[in-house]
Amino acid sequence: MVGVTDLVTFGETMLRLSPPRGERLETARSLDVQAGGAESNVAVGAARLGVDAVWLSKLPESPLGRRLVGELRSHGVRTGVAWADPESSRVGTYYLEHGGEPRGTSVIYDRADAAITTVEPDELPTGALESAARFHTTGITPALSDRAAEATTALLRAAGEAGATRSFDLNYRAKLWDPEAARAAYEELFAHVDTLFVPRRDAREVLDREGDAVEIAHGLASEFGFDTVVVTRGTEGAVALRNGSVYEQGVFDAETFDAIGTGDAFVAGYLAKRLNGGGVADALEWAAAAAALKRTVDGDLAVITPEDVADVVGGAAGIDR
Repeated sequence: MVGVTDLVTFGETMLRLSPPRGERLETARSLDVQAGGAESNVAVGAARLGVDAVWLSKLPESPLGRRLVGELRSHGVRTGVAWADPESSRVGTYYLEHGGEPRGTSVIYDRADAAITTVEPDELPTGALESAARFHTTGITPALSDRAAEATTALLRAAGEAGATRSFDLNYRAKLWDPEAARAAYEELFAHVDTLFVPRRDAREVLDREGDAVEIAHGLASEFGFDTVVVTRGTEGAVALRNGSVYEQGVFDAETFDAIGTGDAFVAGYLAKRLNGGGVADALEWAAAAAALKRTVDGDLAVITPEDVADVVGGAAGIDR
């Protein structure tokens, strides 16, 4: 990997297996297969919005590992993979069963002993970091194993030394660890983070923050020295704090077909606009539009275009031109 890179992301990507809508996992005779992982979701969303994006990870050198790489590359993402022996490693999977009210959608993870849990930073092809404008990862990756946590810290450090702006999406997962363990790990990483994305709910329940979104953003920026804090508030939109200035953004209406990956699309839209020279207000608007568009698309990935986002922002969505 040579030349200038806009965005490098690092983390696990799994195979998402879903029965046809309306069927249960216990009776399904076929499963739809797709790629799904927070950091690769961001890379795909950003790449589709015109960003040169690279995703770093570790996978078994197997048909399943190559399947994931092929899908990400089909959306324009460059991949930097440490290939592992397929006899001693595996691809993580998760099963997603769509369901309406009152049953709801359910997720079952099967990611123990995935190749990413044995990752070492020096085995990753990190050349793209040397010229990257931004580096992004999430709070999911350090929860996977001690080695994954160490690699996360090492890559955040390396990105900072290379002059990249480093972003971190808290992305707390209760199925991976408890709030106390997560908070301790996150706060160790915060010294190496420039831009923090955090849901208001997780700021309160995991980081033990009080107050509204603006108060939370000010408190986190003051304590940890973040350049930018973006607090998402679900249906109430998002708030960003940068250099003392506060920016607010509402949500765009969307008919939800698949909500998985909405937060990753939000981050992708934000980073894409910032990388293309937009200010924080414009980036929040693109983030909200990308998130709304993602909700209309099946799968984890935001299969969208800059024109789609511009139409939503401009109020022209749904017009056949």
